Amino acid sequence: MVKPEAYQHVSYKWDDSTAANLDPVGRLVYRSNLLGSDQRITNTGGGNTSSKVIEKDPLTGKDVEVLWVKGSGGDLRTSTRENFSSLYQDKLIGLQRIYAALPDNGLKTPAEDSMVGMFTHTTFNLNPRASSIDTPLHSFLTGKHVDHMHPNAIIAIAASRRCQELTGEIFGGEMEYVPWMRPGFELGLAMQEIEKQNPGTRAIMMGQHGFISWDDDDKACYIRTLDFIEKAADYIETKYQANGGDATAFGGATCQPLPAIERDATLAAILPWLRGKVSAQKRFVGTVQHDEKILRFVNSADAPRLAELGTSCPDHFLRTKIKPLYVAWNPQTQDVAQLKALLETGLEQYRKDYAAYYAACKHANSPAMRDPNPTVILIPGIGMIAWGKDKSESRVTAEFYNCAVEVMRGAEAIDEYIALPQQEAFDIEYWLLEEAKLQRMPAEKELARQIHIVIGAGSGIGKETAHRLVKEGAHIVCVDLNHEAAEATAKEITDKYGVGIGVAGSGISGCGPAIGLRANITDRASIREMLDQVALAYGGFDAIEVTAGIFVPSDTTGHIPDDKWALTFNINVTGSYYVADEAYKTWKEQGLRGALVLTTSANAAVAKKGSLAYDTSKAAANHLVRELAMELAPLVRVNGVAPATVVQGSAMFPRDRVIGSLAKYNIPYTEDEATESLVSKLAQFYADRTLTKAPITPADQAEAYFLLVTNRLSKTTGQIITVDGGLHEAFLR
Repeated sequence: MVKPEAYQHVSYKWDDSTAANLDPVGRLVYRSNLLGSDQRITNTGGGNTSSKVIEKDPLTGKDVEVLWVKGSGGDLRTSTRENFSSLYQDKLIGLQRIYAALPDNGLKTPAEDSMVGMFTHTTFNLNPRASSIDTPLHSFLTGKHVDHMHPNAIIAIAASRRCQELTGEIFGGEMEYVPWMRPGFELGLAMQEIEKQNPGTRAIMMGQHGFISWDDDDKACYIRTLDFIEKAADYIETKYQANGGDATAFGGATCQPLPAIERDATLAAILPWLRGKVSAQKRFVGTVQHDEKILRFVNSADAPRLAELGTSCPDHFLRTKIKPLYVAWNPQTQDVAQLKALLETGLEQYRKDYAAYYAACKHANSPAMRDPNPTVILIPGIGMIAWGKDKSESRVTAEFYNCAVEVMRGAEAIDEYIALPQQEAFDIEYWLLEEAKLQRMPAEKELARQIHIVIGAGSGIGKETAHRLVKEGAHIVCVDLNHEAAEATAKEITDKYGVGIGVAGSGISGCGPAIGLRANITDRASIREMLDQVALAYGGFDAIEVTAGIFVPSDTTGHIPDDKWALTFNINVTGSYYVADEAYKTWKEQGLRGALVLTTSANAAVAKKGSLAYDTSKAAANHLVRELAMELAPLVRVNGVAPATVVQGSAMFPRDRVIGSLAKYNIPYTEDEATESLVSKLAQFYADRTLTKAPITPADQAEAYFLLVTNRLSKTTGQIITVDGGLHEAFLR
């Protein structure tokens, strides 16, 4: 055992006092969380752990041995007890007799696949958590506690041409070896046989995959796992430094990274365009990675060769596909136009290569070919762009290719990196069990895969709209002149829905489902800067909801200063035009249909005393909707929402305006009356003037914005939806 303070490549986190207060399953969860929290030990969603625990059978009351094992789709870092399946250990072992009796059993046979369905019959205590395909690995080994991990250092050995020899050289007789086998029943049987032939072994190297280790004490199992990873990493790093370290990694650098400002400008220029290209079948959300490690790889001489080989660990290529798209662009001698041309050519060839890979490897019963676009794109001088169905998935994809790069670095330092054979990779990617799992996934939400920019999201209608849209799966960019307010709304969303899994993403691209940005919509440069930040965060955007607006109360004569008149039109009309004009430049580059919703007002159709600037600006905004619908068609639908009488929750009704309105309408109030009471009085007064007689809330308005950006009204453009409770004065004439 390595002393805890001596670990250099993993972190020892076990605390005896914490573990002592936990029951056996709690200790399993604790061990799992510790292992999963160190990305050098296993990647997000990868690996699994188990413990064989004595439990009371709920039917017989007798003690039985139960295998608790991380269930399908769980993540060790974030797992709780609910993420573990529980199965009768003796029944799992009994499945071996059933399997042996099946005709034509063997590796990658329908008989082997059929055993996954049998796991359900071994469930203990009606636990609903679906069992992992790796369950036999944990059941068939004798250890009471088993860890199956995917550390970069171990996979680097597993993905080396001389894997078996290196395993013996590095670990001596402490670790046995099993060549690549697809996870499942046969692999469990193979490991069982290895342990029988080598009774003293407590670990097995899994070719092209990872490793598994076990012990009868859970703390000892945890330490054993760390020791093996530490030994592997130490061996690799010693060889790596002896061979020249970073200076000679991957054959040395052939170009230099772009300066940060130039890099971000290049990314902002290409990302929406690139998003449009890879989203021909379904929209993708992007994550950018440009840290030192990924740049060391993409800038190197060996990057084209290694990228073409593809990844090794099945956990990796299920996210990253069989290989990434590497673009041979020189950041020092070529410009953005040349980069786009290379990307265009590269994407076309990648799709052809993927189709050829599918055609060469498919079986008679293979699922139909999936999206042939790459999920990982590598650009020298820039870094990596990863794509997924949402932000969380794209961050995981980026994380997994980061791991793949480290695996290649280690393998090349000690030997020669080899990827999984294409047929084996295909048989994992298009495994019928994997396809069945995909088909069981819940239907995507209505605004899934989309990025929405809500301008004015710091308060009132904008804030409510942001919360309404994210409920339907949208990623939300909260924009406000008040940056702190925008960030506060984004934080509310992130706190509620979580940042997602995955630990990748550089700068703003490491975000979750929402971000907060500042923008002044009367300033084109400010709008463009905001849109570029959105591109860096998510890869592009799909819809914009402009809820920002201003109302300047008049003085006792009904007038406002000239500069406030100009400000009213700048914000309520010109600002919306600037947003539309700048956004359309990006929409055209992206080439995906979008939606724009502006905020007008019922006042646009009704002349009222004391709000001349506001009312006329909103009348102009009404017509701006119609003009923009013409200008931006057919790519972008443009509509408007015309609120009225929104007092409660509205940022446009501060206390002084509420008091002014109460006085204007001779509604009784007192100066020391609570603001909430004043607002309620004014809201009810406005409600009583409507046909529905009910106060209008920001949530009522948010529903209209939601409807206008969905496909429910996909044929509606150039229209204004009123949400005013029924003001007959505003009926169209």
